[in-house]
Formats: sequence, C-alpha cells, structure tokens
Amino acid sequence: MSLTRRQITTAALAAVPLVAAATTPAAAAAPAAASPSSPHGGRRVRTLYIAGDSTADQKYADAAPETGWGMALPFFLSKSVSVANHALNGRSSKSFIDEGRLDVILEAIRPGDLLLIQFGHNDSKSADPTRYTEPWTTYQDHLRQYIDGARARGARPVLATSVERRKFDADGNAVGTHGDYPASMRALAAAEEVALLDIQALSIALWQKLGVEETKKYFNWTATEQDNTHFNPPGAIAVARLVAIELLHRRVLAHGDVRRLGDEIPESWITWP
Repeated sequence: MSLTRRQITTAALAAVPLVAAATTPAAAAAPAAASPSSPHGGRRVRTLYIAGDSTADQKYADAAPETGWGMALPFFLSKSVSVANHALNGRSSKSFIDEGRLDVILEAIRPGDLLLIQFGHNDSKSADPTRYTEPWTTYQDHLRQYIDGARARGARPVLATSVERRKFDADGNAVGTHGDYPASMRALAAAEEVALLDIQALSIALWQKLGVEETKKYFNWTATEQDNTHFNPPGAIAVARLVAIELLHRRVLAHGDVRRLGDEIPESWITWP
C-alpha cells in the first residue's frame, strides 16, 4: 500500500522519544486549553467513547507493562474532551455488539459526543463464529450499527482502521496483517461520509521508519514474552499520538481540543489500576 507524504510525516511525529522524568500522572492534565462554552453557560465537556479491542483497552496491574493506546489518548486531549474507554480484549465488531457493549455506550452517549470505532484484529478469526465477520459484508454491516446508533443520538461516529502488528519481511519491510478489513472500512467511511482515521496506514509507516529492532521497544516485549500485537507504554503513547493528530487533521477535533502533539511524554504517566 502506498503512503502519502502526510502519512509519512505523521508517522515520524509519532516517534517523538519519551522522557524518563518522574512526573506524576496528575501533571499530565495541567496545561489544558479552555473548554468551549455550552449554550446554558459554563464549560461544555464532550466525551469521546472508544469501542474497540485489546490494542486500545484499559490494562490493569496484572497485565503491566502491556498498555492500550486508549490509556494514553487523554495525554493529547485538552479538558474540553474526556475519554470513556470501552474497548476490551478479544472483541470484534460482532462480539462487542452481541455482548451488549454497544448498547451500554449508546445509553450513555449524548449529542455532541464522539464514538471512535476500531475493530478488525479479531473480526478475521474465521474459526470463531462468535467473532468472525467477512470484510466486505458482515464486517460493514456491524460497523453500520455503530454509525447509525451514534448518529441517532446526535453523536458523531469516527472510524479508525486497526493499528498494525509488528511484522517485517525478509528485507526488513513492515508488512500488513489485516487483509481486506482496512480497505473495507475505508470504503464504508467514504460511502457513509464518516470521518476516517487511517491508523493502519500511519502505524505501518511508523514501524517502517523505526525498523525491525527499534520497534521491539514499542511492543510488549519482555524477558518472558515476545508480543507483536500489544504495546508497552512507548508504543501506546506513539499510537495515541497518531490518533490525536488524525482527529485534528480530519477536523473531528479543533486545535483547542488537542495538546502536546509534538511533545515528549514521560513514560511514568502511564499507570495500571
């Protein structure tokens, strides 16, 4: 897949190094832009809901240092946007709905809120009928349920192609692992006129820039595990930065809604409850 110059530039920005300063997580929220005023006075805070899989979800102490990019996204958003991370390990666009998890979001979401939808990692598991969707039919059918549900409640749906795994060919080129699912989502976004964050394209460009060895520092590689799907804190922060940059580029968020897009982020800001 060919990449645009902007995608390559964005990937380079996402590789901003982390700093090791012992900054507290509370400090991450300090310099925020002013929130827009509501028609009724005061500050209006929108909520960005994340519906997705294990690459985005909230990890807990027993999983550390594994880190979902949704855990790092608030570092790049001002106080005008809060994050409600409903992503969960192992879910597909189908199983998330079948388990009632989309219903939970739709009961809470309000006009002006955002629903960010990232599925694909588990939709391809054809051996599991509870999760499998076919990219050009049932995958799109399920994604439309998220789109229609958000719109019916006055919220804005946003599609995000699946972040890429760490995989390289014999020549050291980063290669895709998601088959037709990203292309299917791109086509659906165009047909439904939904904002698209092409995180698959941006992440593969980032892995290509970093290379075979350097990417190990972004994934959950430990003394006992070599995980090429899930992230450690540097990887989660890098992907969250991609998401925030694309939210701005696609005019889903305004400049006052984002922050620190080019700043170093201390790894110590990541915490596992």
